[in-house]
Amino acid sequence: MDHFEIAVVGAGLAGSLAALAFTDSGRSVALIAPAPGRPDGRTTALMDRSLDLVRELGLWDAIAPLTAPLSAMRIIDGSNRLLRAPTVTFHAAEVGLEAFGHNIPNAPFLALLEKEAEKRPSLNRMVASLAQIAFDAKQAILTLEDGRSVTADLVVGADGRKSAVRGAAGIDVRTWSYPQSAVVLNFSHQVPHQNISTEFHTPDGPFTQVPLPGRRSSLVWVQKPEDAASVLALSPDALSLAIEHRMQSMLGKVTVEGEAQSFPLSGMAASVFGKDRAILIGEAAHAFPPIGAQGLNLSLRDIMAALSLLSDLPAIPDDFGARYDRRRRADIVTRTIGVDLLNRSLLSDFLPVQMLRAAGLQALASVTPLRNFMMREGLNPGSALQSLRTTLREKIGRQRA
Repeated sequence: MDHFEIAVVGAGLAGSLAALAFTDSGRSVALIAPAPGRPDGRTTALMDRSLDLVRELGLWDAIAPLTAPLSAMRIIDGSNRLLRAPTVTFHAAEVGLEAFGHNIPNAPFLALLEKEAEKRPSLNRMVASLAQIAFDAKQAILTLEDGRSVTADLVVGADGRKSAVRGAAGIDVRTWSYPQSAVVLNFSHQVPHQNISTEFHTPDGPFTQVPLPGRRSSLVWVQKPEDAASVLALSPDALSLAIEHRMQSMLGKVTVEGEAQSFPLSGMAASVFGKDRAILIGEAAHAFPPIGAQGLNLSLRDIMAALSLLSDLPAIPDDFGARYDRRRRADIVTRTIGVDLLNRSLLSDFLPVQMLRAAGLQALASVTPLRNFMMREGLNPGSALQSLRTTLREKIGRQRA
């Protein structure tokens, strides 16, 4: 029975990146998951700090030609309600960056990660489904459906919302649903996007265009399930016209590329994000609607937190899961609550809720320091608050002096 320091279960973007990162940190790693299934037509907007990890893993040069920078992010109130919020545009240059991040197509990114896994001799890619996990104080025993078994000091659950790792570790989960589905697709357009991502807030959810290289963009269109089904039934020409109208023709004529896909929206949060010799990352730990490019960026912060904890530990202790949970709890809980509240505010017809949302966006549009604070906090959670505390301490010190 082979032994590894870390066994990562799940080979999606989060799991594959975690396996590569743990391997490059000097650990012996098994990456356990069946062969890839249906191609993922979605894209992922990775923010600046997340891209640092991609660069450290030596992946950036290969994936960069397929990406588009996000130099600005714009929010437009696309509702017809009485209280409409003003348009807010966040420019990366305001916080000293050329771009907030880059938009990356999932399918070639996953293919690149598979190739990279093959290049690392201390990373064992085991193409099989997990059948069972048993934990004791010293290790975990993982049995695969093809009959093989391995042991590991730490198991990383990156196996999605129905995580077998989470279940085997005895970690409870809270789930909730939304009356929404997300239609995802790519499209070309006549007018250059100028590396601006535009998110229309509609009464049914966000309609988000994100740049791709050239005159192309990806789209996440959140709407009622029955409306999403109707959209998928449209001809390519009719769907292209519907997208153009929803975007107020700001990108000119639109042409849909390939096949649109639809996903029901729901939320999920584990009761704890680590326990004993198991930790959860990605959608095994947290899931919420696609608003503000938070999903995979939160998952990469999971990975970076685990790397930071492991860097000080020659051997992985039996309470590593609890240490990881303490490190990740504040970030995950605040992001989950924030995205949930924003999404529900879009769906609410309650006038006071609309007033609060409109006032908040008005403040962001009008008050530059507040807008810059929110941008910095969104890119690197805690950094803006830490900077504010440092500035206040310096001012108080000068006053006392």
